[in-house]
Amino acid sequence: MSDSNNFARTILTSALPYANGHIHLGHIAGAYLPADVYVRYKRLRGDAALYICGSDEYGVPITLTALKEGVTPQDVIDRYHAANTEAFARVGISFDLYGRTSWPLHTETTQAFFLKLHEGGHIEKQEMELWYSEKTDRFLPDRYVQGTCPKCGFEEATGDECEQCGAQYSAHDLVDPRANIPGDNSTPILKMTTHWFLKLQDFTDRLQEWLDRHPEWRPTVRGITQGWVNELRARCITRDTDWGVPIPLDDPDAEGKRFYVWFDNAIGYVTNTRQWGIDTGRGDDAWEPWWKSNDTRLLHFIGKDNVPFHTVLFPTYLMGQDDYILADNVIANEYLNVLNRTTGKTEKGSKSKGNMISVRWFADKFSTDAIRYYICAIMPETKDAAFDWDEFQNRYNGELCDVVGNFVHRSLTMTVKNFESAVPAQGELDNEDRALLDSLPEQLDGVAEALDEFRFRLALERVIDIGRKANVYFNGKEPWVTRKTDLERTGTTLYVCCQVVRALCTALAPFVPDGAQRLAGTLGVTLPEGGPDGGDDAWGPAKAGMEAGAPLQKPEVLFPKLDPDYIAECAEAHASGGAT
Repeated sequence: MSDSNNFARTILTSALPYANGHIHLGHIAGAYLPADVYVRYKRLRGDAALYICGSDEYGVPITLTALKEGVTPQDVIDRYHAANTEAFARVGISFDLYGRTSWPLHTETTQAFFLKLHEGGHIEKQEMELWYSEKTDRFLPDRYVQGTCPKCGFEEATGDECEQCGAQYSAHDLVDPRANIPGDNSTPILKMTTHWFLKLQDFTDRLQEWLDRHPEWRPTVRGITQGWVNELRARCITRDTDWGVPIPLDDPDAEGKRFYVWFDNAIGYVTNTRQWGIDTGRGDDAWEPWWKSNDTRLLHFIGKDNVPFHTVLFPTYLMGQDDYILADNVIANEYLNVLNRTTGKTEKGSKSKGNMISVRWFADKFSTDAIRYYICAIMPETKDAAFDWDEFQNRYNGELCDVVGNFVHRSLTMTVKNFESAVPAQGELDNEDRALLDSLPEQLDGVAEALDEFRFRLALERVIDIGRKANVYFNGKEPWVTRKTDLERTGTTLYVCCQVVRALCTALAPFVPDGAQRLAGTLGVTLPEGGPDGGDDAWGPAKAGMEAGAPLQKPEVLFPKLDPDYIAECAEAHASGGAT
């Protein structure tokens, strides 16, 4: 088990989303919000942290979309890269760089990875049977062919895997195949072709050793990985298509073929780190300490469907280069499903059902803080969760607004009004005062401990618990009563409350950064955003609290409540398929 304190820097990645559709809340819950919460926390600690992501712009789904729409693949990726870049920004995902796998630099990086593996003897060429359309004179990779799944009988399974049950199989196992491209639904034939394979079995021992060093990984991640490691064999890494990274070999069999998207896309993490170094003026080699230094901690944040690609395939690419580090942890979340208000049943998010909630639609309706709070509160860390409109309203209003927001607002409003807009002087402390003040460092340590262990729901619960305990204290001291008879006692009460507010300001920042920054402005404190070079520690000052006499601004409502009627309208729009 690793100790994060042993590392000089941390690089975080989130799975590259396909530039083939709009991102939805399930994506945010799975790979992006947990990573963003963690990187914001690391920056608050003053640690050097770099957050890399980008669009996955090659692969059969993109060319299939282009064919159906009568446009070019470049048109498709340009559209969705721009849309998803904006959507991520609207929910506060703070990438240091959100790149593209269509960049020329990515072609160079991917080809270099392949050639090193090839030189090491880990690549072999094989003949194989694939579905072929005689009508259009072309091979039908992946989603270019549909049929019945040989495992579960799903009738719209694709050429190599089933969306319904997740099974993967050989092309010839697909039952009742048919071409799946515009103007062609003919019955294909099996035809021999040549492709390149990565000999995964060459890395069995090293993968097992690496896995054994990390008993702290989530059980789902370890289980899926172990299952793959137990049955490693050569895996095809090329496809019959003209869209993608070309194979850098002088071989006639390479004509009309490109790398399979699951070979090149994870290498995009390296490409985008290289591009970050160039874009920030740090130089062409600025990326190397982040990928080749043993004092760098690499973390992958993904959904559980991407586990083998980040714990088996990508690590073998890195091992084959000889000088790259491997991930210290792969944090995989389960799925965020949707609760059907009509049936009361939980449904898997599906484009065909129209029940997915796109980020761009949701961000038009609700604040960034509301979105982030609820998803963090129900984050599917160890089991699937479900988006529930009623719970969204109740959790946000009842916890963030009523518990935390209300305490902050009434504490600061009373302080500003009665003590000349400044933190009151500390009078004589009684047992309740000392107990609450003494508990604050421990409570902040509890939040930090949960974040260090990637237990985001628990961390947020502990933040809310700070507010709950503070409300009990506030109500017990009744400062609205004592201000009429004992202003010194009232001042001491509000001095204690200001220390709690200061602690909450920092503790909230990874989860609801907009509200935390507004609160920091009211308190006159700075929440340093930090970055790849590290910076000032904001966690320690949060424990130290605020000095008496520190000026305060008039507070604003940090977290406005959600109106039940408005929630009902949005829920109805979603139910009618209007949340895309």
